Amino acid sequence: MTTSPSLMRPARFGDLAAIVDVHTQARAAYYQAGGLPGSEIDSPDGWARRRAFWAHAVQSSAMTVLCAVEDTEVVGVAAMGPPKEGAQAAPACGQLHRIHVRPDRWGRGVGGRLHAEFIRFLQESALGTGLLDAWEHNTRALAFYTLRGWVPDGHRRPGPGGIDFLRLRLDLRDRATAASAASAAASSGASLPQV
Repeated sequence: MTTSPSLMRPARFGDLAAIVDVHTQARAAYYQAGGLPGSEIDSPDGWARRRAFWAHAVQSSAMTVLCAVEDTEVVGVAAMGPPKEGAQAAPACGQLHRIHVRPDRWGRGVGGRLHAEFIRFLQESALGTGLLDAWEHNTRALAFYTLRGWVPDGHRRPGPGGIDFLRLRLDLRDRATAASAASAAASSGASLPQV
């Protein structure tokens, strides 16, 4: 089965059911992969809490919510904006509050395109640092972010199953320096170490 590339567009209130469905599928997959039993993955009011978060995010002037759409179907979503209260963030920080991709679209570049939109958000907002929280047992997400230059900053908060969320930080200046060095090395003919 082939699918068309994802179109990125602002979320609309009418997308809420699809957005909550993407979030629900993604979190169930990564919590289950991280070893949480099914009984701990969702509570009876979980869907309603997720819907309330997304309804607020979509309607908030402080948040940017983008949908990845393939053939009119929402397959991924990202919410970004100012850091959460108490995040102990530097003034020039933006937070990637949520990024979720339907598990059947994992590995197809949807998450990478949503992440690229977050980087664009930081740049257009003149913010030099990105923050996000990732569940410590979500190894797939941690590998995704590490590959893109995110590093743990030492802050943790409690998560499900007694497993913490780790705060990750991305410094765009470090990322620009690394990209500049790679570009300079490539144009000078020098070889870069293979990872």
